[in-house]
Amino acid sequence: MASNAKIMKKLTLISLVLMIFTSVYGFNNIPRSFYKMGYAAIPWFMLSAITFFVPFALMVAEFGSAFKEEKGGIYSWMEKSIGPRFAFIGTFMWYFSYITWMVNVASGMWVPVSNAIFGKDTTQDWALFNLQGPQVLGVLGIIWILIVTYTSTKGLDKIKRVTSLGGTAVLLLNVFLWVGAIAILIGNQGQLAQPIAGWISFKQTPNPIYAGDTIAALAFVVYALFAYGGLEAVGGLVDETENPEKNFPKGILISAAIISIGYSLGILLIGVFTNWSTVMGIENVNLGNASYIVMANLGYSLGTAFGASHDTAATMGFAVARFVGLSMFLALSGAFFTLMFSPLKQLIEGTPKKLWPGRIGETKNGLPVNAMWIQAAIVCVMIALIAFGGNTMAAFFNILVSMTNVAMTIPYIFIGLAFPYFKKKVDIHKPFIVFKSQGSANFWTVIVVLTVGLANFFSIIQPALEGDMQTTIWSLAGPVIFSIAAWLMYSKYEKIYGVERQKQKKIS
Repeated sequence: MASNAKIMKKLTLISLVLMIFTSVYGFNNIPRSFYKMGYAAIPWFMLSAITFFVPFALMVAEFGSAFKEEKGGIYSWMEKSIGPRFAFIGTFMWYFSYITWMVNVASGMWVPVSNAIFGKDTTQDWALFNLQGPQVLGVLGIIWILIVTYTSTKGLDKIKRVTSLGGTAVLLLNVFLWVGAIAILIGNQGQLAQPIAGWISFKQTPNPIYAGDTIAALAFVVYALFAYGGLEAVGGLVDETENPEKNFPKGILISAAIISIGYSLGILLIGVFTNWSTVMGIENVNLGNASYIVMANLGYSLGTAFGASHDTAATMGFAVARFVGLSMFLALSGAFFTLMFSPLKQLIEGTPKKLWPGRIGETKNGLPVNAMWIQAAIVCVMIALIAFGGNTMAAFFNILVSMTNVAMTIPYIFIGLAFPYFKKKVDIHKPFIVFKSQGSANFWTVIVVLTVGLANFFSIIQPALEGDMQTTIWSLAGPVIFSIAAWLMYSKYEKIYGVERQKQKKIS
């Protein structure tokens, strides 16, 4: 009992805000958004905050407060609100989003490695035997998955330091971006590298791919939604928060405001030292290396703003790129070792045991080892299919990022749809209520679901309209395949064990 008391040390409001911030706020989202839309990304971030992030955060607060004793996470929320089949499919889709994250990051994490070693992205020139560019990254990604899976099944104690070190390094990156951009603004006497020509700069993107394309702009909302993702994971922190009925919703609202403003100001600050046409609009810049190019340019611009020579400024740029590369590699490595088992463990432990056939649900040393190896096989196959099916490095990263963004935002539709049913259940004790009436709950559910649904619809069809069927197919294929798999698994479970439950009811 003494050890239990130590584990249950309560989170203060400030600790909760910091934990939510670190769970949701992603540094990579800022330079990637600037690369895609320039300043025009800012209104979409603000709109997404109003129509998705804040109302969804308050829904999560109500769910979390009501089910603070439950250990099943989002499965418990949906299962007790609508039913087990809906909950299982929604949770399975949530788990699939981490599969796509692993596919994305296992191939993309070699860009930070290149930056850490060479001070720039050289991955498009990498060759191994007769393989080039994306194929090399795919092979390295598969090797990485196998190494991480093997290591994770043996225990994770030695990985904790890497996770902590990486998190600290990424925090320093954010501080460096803000402080460096402000210093450059002062050094350049208030002149912006990417000029602001009135409202048009926040409406019209400098990226010719998206300029004048309404569907492409609407599709960008998925990037904003993805940037706000991860909030559902902290819903389980309610029972670990000091005075949860008051502090948990307050912490979510404070975090939502900080994160929304932080993203918008971050994009604005990149424009202080980055001209889109000369830095982002050149050959070999893609979603995989945009962050490193932006931060290298920050180091270079910091030098030139205060009178350094070209060679000195270039050296500063390379040094910053190396620091960014090392920081991101450490952060991604730490995240990988955690996410290799954590979502899978939650999926298996949170759902009925008999759903998992054979020895899939068995655990060893507290980890679902068999399921982890099956997961590794699926991720490796997906990496190989995408790596050897793509044409260019830019197309390769576009497919990975688009697929991940879609997969990670679709589960929010399931959670949102469960909310009105949750509100109707009078037998569920609700210690914290934001949406006072059923009408307001229904209204904001429609807003959230429409925002996520339409954003994903436009994100999926937009590449096809431009002739890029491959990205559209991959963005759609994963969620469809996994939802069908979840439906079939639950149908089989219900067919076998549903009959048993009916018999037990009759006997009793």
